[in-house]
Amino acid sequence: MTEKHTTDVPNTEGISGTADGRIILIPQPSDDPLDPLNWSWSSKHGVLMAVSFGALLTDWGIAWGTTLFETQAVYWGMSVSAVANSVSGANFLQGVGGVLVVPITQRCGRLPVLFWSQILSCATVIAAALSPGYAGFAAARTLQGLFSTAPQVIGLSIIHDMFFFHEHARKIGIWGWCFVTGPYIGPMISALLNKQISWRANFGVLAALYFLSATVVLIFGRETLYDRNSNLRITDDGSLHARIQHLTGIAGFRATGRPTLWAGLRHTFSISIRPHIFAVSAPYYMLTFMWSIGLVNTITQFETPSPYFFSSTAIALFYFSPIIGSIIGDVWGNFFNDFLSNRYIRKHDGLYEPEARLWAIWPATFFAAGSLVLIGQVLQHGLSWVGLAFGWGMFSMAVLAATVAISAYVLDCFPHHAAQAASIVNFWRTTGGFCVVYFQSDWVARSGAGITFGCQAAICVFAFLFVVMAQVCGRGWRVRFPPPTSEN
Repeated sequence: MTEKHTTDVPNTEGISGTADGRIILIPQPSDDPLDPLNWSWSSKHGVLMAVSFGALLTDWGIAWGTTLFETQAVYWGMSVSAVANSVSGANFLQGVGGVLVVPITQRCGRLPVLFWSQILSCATVIAAALSPGYAGFAAARTLQGLFSTAPQVIGLSIIHDMFFFHEHARKIGIWGWCFVTGPYIGPMISALLNKQISWRANFGVLAALYFLSATVVLIFGRETLYDRNSNLRITDDGSLHARIQHLTGIAGFRATGRPTLWAGLRHTFSISIRPHIFAVSAPYYMLTFMWSIGLVNTITQFETPSPYFFSSTAIALFYFSPIIGSIIGDVWGNFFNDFLSNRYIRKHDGLYEPEARLWAIWPATFFAAGSLVLIGQVLQHGLSWVGLAFGWGMFSMAVLAATVAISAYVLDCFPHHAAQAASIVNFWRTTGGFCVVYFQSDWVARSGAGITFGCQAAICVFAFLFVVMAQVCGRGWRVRFPPPTSEN
């Protein structure tokens, strides 16, 4: 299961390479101009922009309402904690929706799933904004979580469809930055708007953003699922009729030779129990990313009372801390992952193993644990808000760096099952976010911020042992538990 990836060598006759001749392209593109690997730079990045914008809006849209709970509690005559439960169902169904969307993606294509996810998300947000009562609002928000999660799952497949191996880490970094940063940008904007407009109009703005995303897909989106078997390939003559059929999913549904919905679900479950993907996604990623959601729920509760006395505007602007941290993590993750993979290939005569990606998680875990300890001590002792901002930014940086490494690793392990692998990582990530909201605030209130965040740092370090296990045993696991047969 060791792969041959040659770099820094001149082009060989009959083998395609980069323009400067330093890197042989993996995989080798076909001679067909419709092959996504052969698309122009602008076409590829137009599609990447469309799926990344959708991924940005996923958690952005779910977290959007978190700054409106107080206003809604007064409107409906409920407690703030009761209104806050409207987010729980959406968080849970994000994981479920990611698993269910995989077989549809394999059957009908990436483009229709991306397009309809934005249309349906827009519709559910409109329904939430117009709901007369809390029950209808909560139901609409729950459905929003189910429909909106698709870009966070199919993004990895789209990157694999269009880009070569040496480009994966940087493109994953762009896509990953969007869904990691979304939970911070959404509340920040909705908090600023809340001072000027009603909560219903606030959700109207979110609906407009989803409509904008659907428009971006309509303009820049292209179907990246390319059937390598020419006998089964769907023709695209560039006509309006063909465009509509690809966009709506009719063309993909009618295609022959593609897997059934049941086959897609069966393969997803089969991949989920393979130890090398389970080790990095369930114990490590879930038990690290979940504290991101815990921080959003906890830090804002400490900013209003003594000793900080933050205004609503200051609370909104404080979200720049994790946003800036995630930008740094994106830059670091992209270049460090490229450095690790290229260094491994040079030192091993062109041979490459996916476990080389996991070295990037070592410094990420160090910063994640250190930042949680810092945040806990700052909150426990009422220290300067600068330490709080620095710690939150550092944790965000660590999470994004780990996200890039884990996403690149699972793509290397399951290149022909990218959607299934991404859905599994997404499932465990959202499961952690769903669970933490039920105990984070009570834990801090009972034990204090210092002990709570110190324990969370220890949990991150413990979970990191599973990453080490994957580094040591990963090659043997990949040989013993190979991926299912690729069906498209």
